[in-house]
Parts: sequence; structure tokens; C-alpha cells
Amino acid sequence: MPKALNLEELKSKANDIRKLIVRCTTAAGSGHPSSSLSATDVVTALYFGGFMKYNPQQPRDPDRDRFILSKGHACPVLYSAMAEAGYFSVDDIMTLRKLGSPWEGHPNMRRLPGIEASTGSLGQGLSIGIGHALAGRLDKKSYHVYVMLGDGETGEGQVWEAFAAAEKYRLNNLTAIVDRNGYQQTGATKDVLDMGDLAGKIASFGWNVQTINGNKMDEVVHALEKARAVKDQPTAIVANTKKGFGILPVLETTGDLNYHGKPLSKELAEKALALLSQTN
Repeated sequence: MPKALNLEELKSKANDIRKLIVRCTTAAGSGHPSSSLSATDVVTALYFGGFMKYNPQQPRDPDRDRFILSKGHACPVLYSAMAEAGYFSVDDIMTLRKLGSPWEGHPNMRRLPGIEASTGSLGQGLSIGIGHALAGRLDKKSYHVYVMLGDGETGEGQVWEAFAAAEKYRLNNLTAIVDRNGYQQTGATKDVLDMGDLAGKIASFGWNVQTINGNKMDEVVHALEKARAVKDQPTAIVANTKKGFGILPVLETTGDLNYHGKPLSKELAEKALALLSQTN
């Protein structure tokens, strides 16, 4: 298990990961940078804050903790974190979405060791996480399963069947994290399908629920610490975030705060990287 970084080190690491997200998506000429940037603080804390047991040299260690990115289109944040953790090199992820590259536009567990689930068909990740959590119980393993969902996919019925099933089996080795950045492919979630009091809805299914600012590292770390202390039910963290966090002033110049499914141009990427460099 890697040494846990302190709060200031985690903030710096998140900034490095944001730079990689911008670089690899712009190099690809496609991808989802803004969806990845909103999730960066949570993913950084999981991989570098001492919360996940993993060994890049033994990616299939049966005792490892699992992270499943249900919002698979945000894989640039996962690839960037894994590169920083030593699973592969930073240069490798610059082949993102290139023909033949295993760093595909959505995570593919058959091509990259360390990827726990092939995701991208939204709504399935939490169900897969339940499978891992139940397997851990049957195998008498102490590993923990983390699943990150996008708030758009919480409109899907399978997600709520999964919330119900996790409570039924009292899966205290499962933590769901909703990256609630307020947007999905076709627009703002409040306009497409307003889930309203999402935390209250999840709590009504019998989960322990926390609501945090998912772009404030101290709140993220505190929430993950509290989640591991819950012993009798699954935990959900509703992380209120901003899409494109870290480079919002650059996105604002485009007039598109959703910026879904498109990379920054080289000119915008240079401005974004300069902005991120100012905060290091």
C-alpha cells in the first residue's frame, strides 16, 4: 500500500493529474476532460490518501481494494492516477484513444491490468461493485470496494436496484461516490431529469450518506475516513463538484460550461496548463 500523502501533497498531486488529463485528451483530439476534472480530487484521495490497498506490480492481488469507475467516459482521470501510481508510464496515456492503444476511450479490463471493470455503458458500475463486495465476503477477504457514479446515470433504474440490493446484503465493504457535477451529455441534470434530494433518496434505501464539496480535498479525505468507520451498512458520498474544476476560467471563455465529450484545442490547453501551473 503506497504511503499516504498529507493534505497539501494530495492537492499538489491532484493538480498534476489535472495537467495529465488536459494533455492526454488534447493529444487524442477527443475524450472527456471536463467530466474527468470534476472527479479528480476524489480519485486522487483514493489512490494517494492511504485509503486503497494496491500494488501496481501485482494488479490482481486478491487482497487489493477495488475502484470501479462507473462513469467510464471519465477514464482520463483514472489513467492519469494510475500512471502517477506506477501502473504504467505517463507517456503511455498520451496514446489515449489512438488506434490499437489499450488506453481506450472507456476502461477495458481485458487490455489494462489494474482496471477492475469495463465500463461506459452507464448505470452498471454499482451492480458490478456489489458483485465484488459479495465475493469479498464469500472469500473472507477484507478488501473494500469503491464505485464512482456520475449524477446523470443515477436516473437509471438499475442504479436504484443496486442501492436496494446493497442494503439488503448489508455491504459495509462498499462505498458509492456520486460525482455530482450537475451535467450530463445533453445538458444540465436538473433540466434532463432532476433527481432533487439525491442524498435523501439514497438514505431512504438504507445507506449511510454524506454530502460534501467534492472539490475540497479536506472534505473528501474526511468523508472517506468516515466511510471506512461504518460497520453495519453501505456508505454513499454525494460529492458536489464542478465540471472542469481547475480550469473553469478557461472553459468560461468558450461559453460552454458543460464541455461534454470534447477536448481542449491546443491553444486552450496551453492556457489551462498555465492556469494549473499557477496553483502548484
